[in-house]
Formats: sequence, structure tokens, C-alpha cells
Amino acid sequence: MEANAGMVAGSRNRNEFVMIRHDSDSGPKPLKHLSAQVCQICGDTVGLTANGDPFVACNECAFPVCRPCYEYERKDGNRSCPQCKTRYKRQKGSPRVEGDDDEDDVDDLENEFNYTNGNSKPRKPWHMYGQGEDDLATSSRQESQRPIPLLTNGQPVSGEIPDATPEHQSVATQHSGPLGSEKRAHYIDPSLPVPVRTVDPSKDLNSYGLGSVDWKERVEGWKLKQEKSMIQVASRYTDGGKGDMEGTGSNGEDLQMADDARQPLSRIVPLPPSHLTPYRVVIVLRLIILGFFLQYRVTHPVSNAYPLWLTSVICEIWFALSWLLDQFPKWFPINRETYLDRLALRYDREGEPSQLAPIDVFVSTVDPLKEPPLVTANTVLSILAVDYPVDKVSCYVSDDGSAMLTFEALAETSEFARKWVPFCKKHSIEPRAPEFYFAQKIDYLKDKIQPSFREYEEFKVRINALVAKAQKMPEEGWTMQDGTAWPGNNPRDHPGMIQVFLGHSGGLDTDGNELPRLVYVSREKRPGFQHHKKAGAMNALIRVSAVLTNGAYLLNVDCDHYFNNSKALREAMCFMMDPALGKKTCYVQFPQRFDGIDLHDRYANRNIVFFDINMKGLDGIQGPVYVGTGCCFNRQALYGYDPLLTEADLEPNIVLKSCCGPRKKGKSKKYIDKKRQVKRTESTIPIFNMEDIEEGVEGFDDERSLLMSQKSLEKRFGQSAVFIASTFMENGGIPPSTNPASLLKEAIHVISCGYEDKTEWGKEIGWIYGSVTEDILTGFKMHARGWISIYCVPPRPAFKGSAPINLSDRLNQVLRWALGSVEILLSRHCPIWYGYSGRLKLLERLAYINTIVYPLTSIPLIAYCVLPAICLLTGKFIIPEISNYASAWFILLFISIAATGILELRWSGVGIEDWWRNEQFWVIGGTSAHLFAVFQGLLKVLAGIDTNFTVTSKASDEDGDFAELYVFKWTSLLIPPTTVLVINLVGVVAGVSYAINSGYQSWGPLFGKLFFALWVIVHLYPFLKGLLGRQNRTPTIVIVWSILLASIFSLLWVRIDPFTKTTPTNGQCGIDC
Repeated sequence: MEANAGMVAGSRNRNEFVMIRHDSDSGPKPLKHLSAQVCQICGDTVGLTANGDPFVACNECAFPVCRPCYEYERKDGNRSCPQCKTRYKRQKGSPRVEGDDDEDDVDDLENEFNYTNGNSKPRKPWHMYGQGEDDLATSSRQESQRPIPLLTNGQPVSGEIPDATPEHQSVATQHSGPLGSEKRAHYIDPSLPVPVRTVDPSKDLNSYGLGSVDWKERVEGWKLKQEKSMIQVASRYTDGGKGDMEGTGSNGEDLQMADDARQPLSRIVPLPPSHLTPYRVVIVLRLIILGFFLQYRVTHPVSNAYPLWLTSVICEIWFALSWLLDQFPKWFPINRETYLDRLALRYDREGEPSQLAPIDVFVSTVDPLKEPPLVTANTVLSILAVDYPVDKVSCYVSDDGSAMLTFEALAETSEFARKWVPFCKKHSIEPRAPEFYFAQKIDYLKDKIQPSFREYEEFKVRINALVAKAQKMPEEGWTMQDGTAWPGNNPRDHPGMIQVFLGHSGGLDTDGNELPRLVYVSREKRPGFQHHKKAGAMNALIRVSAVLTNGAYLLNVDCDHYFNNSKALREAMCFMMDPALGKKTCYVQFPQRFDGIDLHDRYANRNIVFFDINMKGLDGIQGPVYVGTGCCFNRQALYGYDPLLTEADLEPNIVLKSCCGPRKKGKSKKYIDKKRQVKRTESTIPIFNMEDIEEGVEGFDDERSLLMSQKSLEKRFGQSAVFIASTFMENGGIPPSTNPASLLKEAIHVISCGYEDKTEWGKEIGWIYGSVTEDILTGFKMHARGWISIYCVPPRPAFKGSAPINLSDRLNQVLRWALGSVEILLSRHCPIWYGYSGRLKLLERLAYINTIVYPLTSIPLIAYCVLPAICLLTGKFIIPEISNYASAWFILLFISIAATGILELRWSGVGIEDWWRNEQFWVIGGTSAHLFAVFQGLLKVLAGIDTNFTVTSKASDEDGDFAELYVFKWTSLLIPPTTVLVINLVGVVAGVSYAINSGYQSWGPLFGKLFFALWVIVHLYPFLKGLLGRQNRTPTIVIVWSILLASIFSLLWVRIDPFTKTTPTNGQCGIDC
């Protein structure tokens, strides 16, 4: 459809569909016929097989080689394809050579598309579409997905492709739908030659020559060149580190491919043993010391302060368990490296159509007054200017607040993108978000970049004018430029809205080049429906993008997270499109990096310890957790499919192997018991299991069984024929002969508020509902099915965002995260008891348990922080008189804690200041936000009292550098840590005063109590600075509440001292009483 055609809005339930401005359809362009082929070695024609089909020597790349050259190459040559270096398989009628016995699959071209297995009934072959050449016969999931029945109500889908027959097999190229590329799926007639892939002359053809060059000389020259290439490749990996190749042996010893394009796209870089071995040794020693320490604490009670001692021991045992959950998932930390040049050689060769997979990028926003449109516009501009084929990128912006301000800002952004995108690509600038690029204050006179870009300043003026205009809504509501009332005037009751700003036509920049797609989406909202906040908005984007462009992969970012690295999509594709990793990788998670944070990061906004230590540790197990933004998904994983696992992946874990013995292996290395794969459990059941459909397809004439398979699909995915058809297309793209107008109507249907009713959306597929932290739950469900995830840390950060540097906003953000963890803890998806019959690894499960139980640590933490003040006020202590034996265990424990931290900093590269800020905020958040989250979660789950979702403010810093850092906003979250701080300060004063009055002998016992209290005060020091603000002024209400609570607590404790022993007296007390 035309990019400037206008908005469509409507509601399926109300039978409404309005095209606010008329659009015109543009059909697919005709394709050219394929040309004939000649052998690229001898120059003769390729020839035909006995069946009359074109002879294909290599099933991987279809490099044109005639039958005589193929036979000679298998007998006396290198036995591999000249282009892709894949070993030639034996064709029907060819004599066997050495190595053919190792082939355990059918290699005759006659049986290539024979889907009949065993004694099963032969079934009518269905059309197979949406798959590229390389994946045609390699995926077991594809084999199970080939039968595609008719869809809803037995009606054909718009643009449905007729049934394929063995005489009319089809291959579809990747495309992005009617809003995207001009490339369309084409169908190969067997009477025509197989398409030829162009070969780089500098690599292959010069080694062979054409025409009358002597055959033996060509073969010998080819072998010599291959031997030289192998020596270069081997030396590269032996000299360049000892990292293991993905899918190969260590140091590339098993790598037998000379061409760079056939080598792995990434590799694991293990940590040096000099860093990792001491780290693990110290962890084991700390565990042993901790055991002896707890044994001493439990067996040596304090009789005159038994309640204090018991409380402290319970807290220490909980801290020990919490440390175990946090520490052991970091046992296998790794780093990864990507090879963008190899990705380009394999999928994006210059002068050839790009074979990179299409990607749909999601941007989510709700309130434009809290999330400034200029910030969202910069994120969108960085996406449109990304270094990726423009016909492979589509950007979808979800406006969950149906704000006309967001809509108009996107309209301005799409116009400005026509100038900004060519500017970025011409000068290869980084980052490609204009606000942050120009903030770098580059000396333009010394650089090639032009000295000014005045258009951006004019763009900012227009955006700011829209924001100023939107501050007060007219009584009659907003009106669009053509006089039409804005459909989203009521954010809680409005139809679904879709606007294509940049699309198949009309999306050209000032140089006449095509731009990526830009689509505005606001899902329908009606009273009485549960919309599920951000998770529901993301699921709506999954469906609408599947209908319009259906990219094979999805990447979601928050509206304030711009692309800081224009090659971020290529970094993700190094894993997603890797033959060894891609089929079992559910998502690639990038670390979050932030702009605009104060130099000392007072409130640990950067989360450096989590992103650079914990996440790298998880990457060595089953992959990092999903953190809600900066993540590239495999669309098939979101649909609930099981991954394609190898025999090694299906091996039982070490516990089961030690109990049950190793798995018995059969003769075939690739054979996997089909019945075992079909056997599913609650955690691993695929939402779309082709086995269920095959039962109906085998009895194709049985209309009843076919109808049952249709109903099963509709029950899981919803009643959209177009969307269900898109789920079959593993490599993305949509059916070629679709009508853009009908697609937009279908897109409105799939974002209607009642579409998800009685389906599996939010339960087993898409973003999972049930928690405000839908990211943790969604990633956990994928890992439970056996998927792995990848942690990608490119040298230049892929994304950067803004973080709330204000204390109150930061605590509210942490409160939301902790509340989501408590909700998961109290749900059926709790990692403590969910999915044990799945493929979730033990250490990965421990990591997920840690992510949902950490708010509970706030209860023992706040009790432990109050204990020093109680000890100082009462003169009691939680530890008996310390002996030399006890002192040794205390000293060793502190040394092991310090050593663990130092060695973590050593292998991770994290600075000591970042580590200390993380420790401080652990105490600040634990005594405030985490504590509130526990009680709010209990109220929500047990009493049904819901809490409001608060959008984190992304306001710009207009009052100077870090002005918002000193802004004080009242919140009840400040009361508990302030009370703890005041109590400990009062306790320190009382303890020192008592020691001064009691003499020298009382100073010795005082030191332990003072150390304990000062430990709490030092950890809460950033919180104290936040209370004082820039002018050292604290709101009176905070001071009054804190002093009042501290005084009442202290006076009550002195008045009712539970440790004061009273002895009954029968008479008067004498002088020796």
C-alpha cells in the first residue's frame, strides 16, 4: 500500500473498518524467467537426469556442474562443491566412493521430496513456502510442518497458493510483504534450469578456468589453493587464541572449510584459566568456611540475648542460601565474539541479492508526556538508519496510550528520516540517533562530516511545538488535519488504528533510495476487557507484524533505547543465522547501557554487576534471562515451538546420568526417537505441534479430521486465517499474491481487544501474562522448552537508553521489578516447582529462582540492619564472648568474601566503584522497594488488590547537568530506610555515650557493635545524600516520621527490655542483695 495512503481504524467486534484517507493497492511485480545453465568447470551444458529434470550436483547451493565433472570430482578430485565446499552426496546411478557409507540419509534426488515414512499412508503433498534454499532439506521441524491444511472455516486464505505436487515443487525467496521488498516468492518449474548463484571470480573460477584448459592442471591448481587456504585458517585460530568454535572442536581443529564464508559466524572465548581457576577455588573454600561458620553460630547461643541471637542466625542462614543461588550460576562465565565479515560473505555478498533474514523491530510507548516524543523519534530514526538491507527492516511503533501527539510526532519523524537516513549512510556516523550524535560535540572542521545539520534543529522545534500544543486537550477532543476526529480521544475506549508512514511505495529518501517500513499501531481498547499492559501490546505487535511483513526475527526496544551501534542487527544475525546455533536459539540479549547518569552512579543505575558478571555467567549455561529490551527473538520460539536439538543436547544432565547411566546410542548419529520427541509435558508442550495436524492430513478425505485440526489452530492462535498461515513460514515473508487492502483489514482484526479470548496467547505463546515483569516469565518459558539464549556484548554497545537518576523514581522502578518477581513466585510458573520434566538446566533454574525470591531477602535484611541499634541501646550482643577459634572463622569468612569479589572484578573487568555502588543499593533497595513489593504482591495475589503500573519517567535534563539527581519526590518508600538510618545513628550516639560513662573496660565490647552499625550507615550513605538533596534540605514530613518512629521504637525497647531478668523477692533486700 502507499506509504502516504492514510490511517485505517476499526473494530472486529463492532464490525467497523474505516479508511480515513483512501489508499491504492499495488500488486506484485512480474518476475523474469530463469535462464539456462552451463557447467562452470568445462563449459558444457549441465544436462538432465533420467527423469528429465535438471541435474543438480550440490543440494546446498545448486552450483552448476555437469554429470561428467561431478563424477570425476567424486572419484579423483576433492569430492566437494567448488562454491560452498560441501561434500558431494552420491546421486542415483553414481558409483560409491570412500566416505559414502557414512551418509545415513537419502541422497537420491528422486526421493528428495518424498515425505512418506515407514508404513504410514502416503499423503498428498502440500505447498511448502517461506523457506530458503539452504533450509529446504535440513530442518526436522520443516519436515513436520510441510503439510498445510486449509484454514478457518474451510475458506482459502487471500493469496493462498495451490497445492504443490511432485511435478510442481516450489521454493520461495525471503521477502517482507506488500509493505516491503519488491522481491516476491517465485516457483521453479522443473522444466527450467535451477537458478545459478554467482561465484566470486577471485575465489573459485580463476582456479578452474573456462574452455579448453587442461583438466588435470585445473584440478591440481585447485587442490594447491585449498591446501594453502587451510594452512592460513589453521594458523589464524592457533595463533589468535584458544577459543572454541561454535559447532566445531576446540581451536578449530575440526574445521575443514577453507572458504571464510563457510566458517562459523561466532565463537566462544573462554576465560583464561589463570582467572577462572582461582575464582572457583575461592568459591569452594568460601562454601566450606561458611558451613563451619554457621555450625559455630548455631551451636553457640547467647543465653542473655536469645531472641537477638535467634533472629541473627535465621537471617544469616537465609543470606547463605541467597548467596548460593546468586553465586553458582556464575560458575561457567564466557565471552563471545562475532564475525561480521563472514556473515556478509555468506548472506550479503556485494552485487548479489541479500540473503539476510527480515527483521521486525518493535518500539513500545504509552504516555508521551512521560516518554517525550523527541526521545521516541530519536529511537525510530536510529532504527531507520540501521546498517541492514532496507527491504529487510520494518519498524512498528506501539502507542498503547492512543495519543495523537505520538501519531503526529511519528509523521514528522518519517518526513525528517528522508533527510537523516542518507546523511547517516553517506558519512557512516555513529550513533545514528541525531540528538545523541550531535551531543558528542565533534570538531567538524577536522572531520569529513559537514559542519551543520540545521534540519534537525528545525525538526526539534516542530516536535516541541506539538508537545506544547498537547498539554491541554480541547473539550471536543483532538481533530486530525483533514477534519476527522482522532479515533483515540478516549485512551480506554477506542478502535484499533494502523498507519503506514513508510512502506512499499512513497518511502524514498532525498536521494531516491528506499527506506525501511515504519508502521504506527494502536491496539483496540474497550471497557471490560483485560489488556495486560505492555505484554498485551507486544503480543498485538507480533500478530500485526506477522500479517503485514512477517519478519523471521523480532527485536524489541523501549522507546528510550536507541541504536547506538548501527550493526546491532548484524551482530544478532551472527547467532540467529548460524547453522549450528540458530535452530535452537530463542533470543539474543544485548546488555543495557545508559546515557545521562551521574559520574559516580550514585544509585547503581547502570547495573554493571548484573550485566557484566551475572549475565556472562548465565551465557555459559543455557543463556541469559530476558531483560525486557534490546533483545532479538526467533519468531518461532515466541509461537511456542520446540527447538531443534541435537543428540548431544538431549543428553540427560549430570544428576540423571549418574543415576540412570548414559544414553544408549544407535547406529545413526542423526537419528532421534520420534516418539520421544512427541512425548510432551506441561513445560515443554509445543503450542503448535505438527503431529496433531498430520493425523488429519493423512486422512485428507476425512473432512471431520481436517476440521478438527483447523479448530485446534484457531483455539491456539486465534481466528485469523492470514495469521495462522504466517506461522508456517519459518523463514519469514507472506504469501506472494496477497491484497494489501485485505491485509490491513486483517491487521485491524488481530489487534482487536477480543481476539485473544479463549486462545493460548499470553499463556503459552507470545509474551506471557501474569506479572508486570513479563520479560522474566517469557524467557523462562522458552528455556523450559529447551531453547538456549545468547548474550551478545559487541565492542561498541548495541543500544543505549535513559535511566531514572532521581532517588524516588529509581526506587519506584525497582519496586515494579520486585513486585513482578513476587507475582511469579506466587504463580504456577514459579521456577521452584514448574517444568521439572522439561529441558531447563539445573544452574539455569537456580538463576531463575534467584530472580524471583530476592525480594524476600528484604525481611531478614531489614531485621539484620536494625540489630546493631538494638545491641547498642541494650548493651547486648548477638555473639557470645569471642574465642580465638571463633575469631579465626570470622576472619576467614571476611577474607573469602573479599577474595570472591576481587576475583569477580578481575575476570569481568568491572570497576571497584561500580561493585561498591551495587552493594550499597542492594541494602537501599532491600530496605525499601523490595519490602514494599513483598507486601503488595501478597495483597495482589491473596486479596486481589491490584497496584497501578507506573511508567518510568524519561524527562530530559533541562535545568543543567544531572539536575534531576537532586530533585526530591515524596514517596512512602523512603520511610523504612530513613527509619533504619536514624535508629542506627541514635544507637551509635547512645553506645558511645554509655562507653564514655562506664570507663575503659566497656570500649572493647563496643567495637563489635559499632562496626556492625557503621556497616549499615555506610551502605545507606547514598540514600542519605539523596534525602539531603543539593541544598541539603529534606522535607519535614520525612524527618518527622523517621524521628517519631525511631523514638517510639527506642523508648519502648528501653521500657520493655526483654533481656532484663527480674527475680521475685520474699523479703527486704539487704546490703548484699
